[in-house]
Amino acid sequence: MKKRVSALSLAALTAASALLAGCGSGQEAASSNAGGASKGAGELYVYNWGEYIDESVIDQFEEETGITVHYDMFETNEEMYPIIEAGAVNYDVVCPSDYMIQKMRENDLLAEINFDNVPNIDQIDPAYMEMAQAFDPENKYAVPYCWGTVGILYNTQRLEELGVEPPTKWADLWDERLKDEILMQDSVRDAFMVALKKDGYSMNSTDEAELQQAKQDLIDQKPLVQAYVIDQVRDKMIGGEAAVGVIYSGEMLYIQDEVANLDLGYSLEYVLPEEGTNLWLDGWVIPKNAKNKENAEKWIDFLCRPEIALANFEYITYPTPNKGAFELLDPEMQNNKVVFPDLDSLKNSEVFEYLGEDADILYNELWKEVKSN
Repeated sequence: MKKRVSALSLAALTAASALLAGCGSGQEAASSNAGGASKGAGELYVYNWGEYIDESVIDQFEEETGITVHYDMFETNEEMYPIIEAGAVNYDVVCPSDYMIQKMRENDLLAEINFDNVPNIDQIDPAYMEMAQAFDPENKYAVPYCWGTVGILYNTQRLEELGVEPPTKWADLWDERLKDEILMQDSVRDAFMVALKKDGYSMNSTDEAELQQAKQDLIDQKPLVQAYVIDQVRDKMIGGEAAVGVIYSGEMLYIQDEVANLDLGYSLEYVLPEEGTNLWLDGWVIPKNAKNKENAEKWIDFLCRPEIALANFEYITYPTPNKGAFELLDPEMQNNKVVFPDLDSLKNSEVFEYLGEDADILYNELWKEVKSN
């Protein structure tokens, strides 16, 4: 769920508004195609995270299929959802995260994928199809695209200067010696995940007492937090601006390369906390109001081709669930346990679940208290 994203909220919303304006005059014609592929089968409207695909892949898809791709980006799941829910902008294929796919499925916003049109689904490792059953129980609505973990990135030299041992657990982010040295994710579920796992609770807890405890923990931690950020964690840590940061595992290849190329004089290491963490999975889904459903299935099938999945991995650097692409990697990359940790070793880790509207309201209210305190 969380990824290398650009600050594209305004741009995405502007693009969506422009698309809506363009679709408005053709709304009557478009509605006649509801429930199936568009009669003009030459277009595809894609909604994806920023910097979450190799752009040459889009060009190759257009060249091979003759389909024109209209490509918009979002920054968070929460930004994407209301646009799909409103149904005014008819995206054909979208790439949400696990818990948001569940929410969309439960609110009847998704179409079942016709897997006869996605023969390359056999390239997705069965382990990730099984993981996807946490939010898509019968594997009807989503095809895994990228996955990863959330952990702690730390600056070895800076910690040594502070007299602090390298972190091994979430609780280490409450060490008072780290005052103004911690970067936390500016995300309600990610922030509460850290506190809930620290306290030994499920990151999908809906118990109000547990959530109140987590809220108070986050408030207690605030004097130590330099900033709540999203994609800036990577660059701030490379720049030596903080000692530790909560980050997504997919950033690590880029970070390792940058540290080596810049000869910074210190290393940045990544650790999965002992209490367990978020094991996340993003997948492609087709909104129920898609006007080009068959083209969406062609898109998904294309992205499941090993050589295409490999190109995307090399650009995005987030772990791929595509077994064919994995087999094309060199042994050193296959054995990089920061990028491709053994699933069996991820003890106490969980996939985010959609907890319902009441829980969403509670989480958001508690998060406002944390941010305003």
